Amino acid sequence: MSWLLDNADYVWDLTVRHIWLSAIPIMLGFVIALPIGWYANRHPRLRGGLLGGVSILYTVPSLPLFVILPGILGTGFLSATNVVVGLTIYAVAIMVRSASDAFGSVSPAVLDAASASGFSARGRALAVELPLAGPVLLAGLRVVAVSTVSLVSVGALIGVSSLGSLFTDGYQRDFRTEIVIGIVATVIVALVFDLLLVLSGRLLMPWASTSRPKVGAA
Repeated sequence: MSWLLDNADYVWDLTVRHIWLSAIPIMLGFVIALPIGWYANRHPRLRGGLLGGVSILYTVPSLPLFVILPGILGTGFLSATNVVVGLTIYAVAIMVRSASDAFGSVSPAVLDAASASGFSARGRALAVELPLAGPVLLAGLRVVAVSTVSLVSVGALIGVSSLGSLFTDGYQRDFRTEIVIGIVATVIVALVFDLLLVLSGRLLMPWASTSRPKVGAA
């Protein structure tokens, strides 16, 4: 605790940077994956190949990806852009399948009723499919958030500062306190992201919680 109190400003700066490096890929990954998942669900013949191709992206090890991205993007080796782009790729790889499953969970009868009511394909997707797919989308986004918060730490190995810097610095100095603080802080950030997503889901999708049967109800 004494080391944490003495270095509170440093740890806070790393925490803020870690949050920033996590939030951008999470949001970008969701925005990019949403239409891809919807398209995959609408075209069953292409779904397997499309989801399989996107999923392969997640098998690429994070550290080599961060190393080769500067040559592809033309960025500096220590640029935070490399981490953001790499983590966005991973977020898309996870979220596309969740998005496809989410849209696939919407009842065909509901979609037929919406079409019969005069909804266009675009209107039906935005006003009917997206809200009903919301709970499954949220579940997938929570997985993406936890994964992204964890992977941000890997960026410290190529010199991009985050809470992962506490791991590398603590390891180099054989100072376990710094490593433990880094681990605890990363877990807290992941929990905060998850809590915010849950609260956002309850605020934006109140029907998702009210529709669940109460325990003990007949």
